[in-house]
Order: sequence, then C-alpha cells, then structure tokens
Amino acid sequence: MRPASTGASPHQRDMTMPSNRGTTSLKRARRRGQPMRDFDALPAELRAWLATAMLPWHPTSARRAFLKALARTQDPTRALTELDRIQAKLVARDVSRIWGPDHPLLRGTSGRTA
Repeated sequence: MRPASTGASPHQRDMTMPSNRGTTSLKRARRRGQPMRDFDALPAELRAWLATAMLPWHPTSARRAFLKALARTQDPTRALTELDRIQAKLVARDVSRIWGPDHPLLRGTSGRTA
C-alpha cells in the first residue's frame, strides 16, 4: 500500500518560492488591514512620492514618517525631502553588504555607510 500523498513531491516541499523583495535588512512583517485602501487614503503628494520610491514602503509606515517630517518642517515639499533622506539612509545601510564596495553609492567614500 502506498503512503498518503501530501500533494507535493519530496523535492517540491524543500523548494521555496523566489521573492521579489530581493535581499534587504528590512524587517519582514505580516500586517493586518487593507494596504490598498490605506494607500488610497494617503495625501496625493505622498502617493506620488511612493510611486517612485526605491523601497517597498507600507502605507502606514510612509504616513507615519511623512506626518512626523511634516510636523517638523511645516511644509509638504520639505517633508518629502526628509523622506528622501530617510530612504537614502536605509538603502545605504544595505549597499555595501549586498552589492559590495564598488557600488556607485560607495565610490569616493571610505566604504562606510551611514
């Protein structure tokens, strides 16, 4: 008699699906809620900024960072500039570890990141 099948061959069970997130030190978190509805509720200038962002910002994180920067700067344009700075710092943290010292962001520096 044959053992019950799990629906996947033995070699398929050990394989993992590739991720579109790539390699990053960003925390992986399961979030509740409805990200698309949250995104649609963001201010128009923040939605436009997120459309060109280098990182996969969650709407809640983006809103929190934007509102904090807006409270500090009192200007939406300057708040978005602050988000650019925050994002650049997050990217720089991973550059040398993932792409190595020859990455354009590290050329002309001592190889240290922010």
